Amino acid sequence: MAISKILVANRGEIAVRVFRTAKALGIRTVAVYSDADENAIHRMIADESVYIGDSAPSESYLDSAKILAAAKQTGADAIHPGYGFLSERAEFSEACQQAGIIFIGPPGNAMRLLGSKIDAKQIAVENNVPITPGFFKTGATEIQLKAAAQDIGFPVMLKASAGGGGRGMRVVRSLEAFDDELATAKDEALKGFGDDAMMVEKLVENPRHIEVQFIADQQGNVACLFERECSIQRRHQKLIEEAPSPFSHIETLWPQMRDATIRLIKAAKYYGAGTAEFMVDPITGDFYFLEVNARLQVEHCVTEEITGLDLVAEQIRVAEGRPLEFDSSLMAGERSAIFGHSMEVRIVAENPGKGFMPSIGKIVGWAEPRGPGIRFDTGFGLGSEISRFYDSMIAKVIAHGSNRTEARQRLIAALNDFHVLGVQTNIAYLIDVLRSEGFASGYIDTGFLGREFSEWSQGPPDLELGSLAKFAQSSANPVSSAKTTHSAWDLTDNWRNIRAVSQLK
Repeated sequence: MAISKILVANRGEIAVRVFRTAKALGIRTVAVYSDADENAIHRMIADESVYIGDSAPSESYLDSAKILAAAKQTGADAIHPGYGFLSERAEFSEACQQAGIIFIGPPGNAMRLLGSKIDAKQIAVENNVPITPGFFKTGATEIQLKAAAQDIGFPVMLKASAGGGGRGMRVVRSLEAFDDELATAKDEALKGFGDDAMMVEKLVENPRHIEVQFIADQQGNVACLFERECSIQRRHQKLIEEAPSPFSHIETLWPQMRDATIRLIKAAKYYGAGTAEFMVDPITGDFYFLEVNARLQVEHCVTEEITGLDLVAEQIRVAEGRPLEFDSSLMAGERSAIFGHSMEVRIVAENPGKGFMPSIGKIVGWAEPRGPGIRFDTGFGLGSEISRFYDSMIAKVIAHGSNRTEARQRLIAALNDFHVLGVQTNIAYLIDVLRSEGFASGYIDTGFLGREFSEWSQGPPDLELGSLAKFAQSSANPVSSAKTTHSAWDLTDNWRNIRAVSQLK
């Protein structure tokens, strides 16, 4: 069935990104928005928009009844969930089906099997996919989890069965700390996902985090679109992702990771896009299955850059019931099909110099990055409000080059060209990470930031940024004088590459 109108049950960057593809395919678009997003860009660029409630996610973006009502009101015949919010709720996928609306994602049964870390581990074992030693039992009690941790041996990792993004994950290094860490992990999981089911597994110190992007159609075909390196993390939150992985043994590991992923996805009767995440021991080269993200990932862009695919367009085609039609080498996951190297950073509204404290407020200065091989995905701009109610990511900057060095250098140049005023961001922090000798060498793991950047502090702003700050401040807070308007051209102190500054009323 051809889709004619898509409602995106999300906001910000991912909503804008889905709308871009939908419009290119000639599909009409519907946005939903809360009080906090009344003037949001994703609402403005959609063909239609529907108000769905208060700013709190539980009153708007997490209210499936309101989302379905908005789809029926506008005649949308499909819903794309984006990532986060309802994207991995099996009951929402099934509710769409019951309402006669196409869910652009996996079926509810497959989502249940692979969306739950516990169930996914069991399927992995049944299909000869390597996993770390652990205790994965549905309905496990606190006493059982504690006993399992003792049997496995400390240190261990506690993980919420539902959800992801680092929530509900705690490292436990001793029996004495177990009860407190478990209580914290369960509380995070319950608040974040409405489910505090936990599992425990052996902790592999400082592994590499490597994931496989896959897409499967309803005819049973599965394509593994290579791996992404996601080891640059802070408290289990990814900050820099790249494809392919710079791990020296990846070409040897790839056929095994690809085949393991295919076995897993076929066993779950999964269709749509998704990601199989693996932990790799950098010393032994052994890999272990972690989980499946039954949705599109934030970092899908780097895969698109090295394959030439539009993964949202492929999601739509699969949802319509059409088979995958990739080039044979791409379909088979042959590494000869990889085109260059791509690297992505997540720009978040936080202050790295003050413990990554969230930063909220209005954006009063905004200069977007440009340059060869640069892609910029965002749902924000000049005048946008950064709200306390939602995720702090405001943009992604993606660079593509013929090799890793070129992609990294292009990304650094682009970030030097990206300026945001009104809220704090992690741009300077990311530039320093990208420039570091350790990152440039490719010898990275999930403990890299904790070792190399635990004492990071930001240097003084350069002259250009100082000029922009001066202008934005005077524009946002004009004083009474003979000259009450301000022009960027009045500034003579190195004001040059700023492309998107205007006076705010």
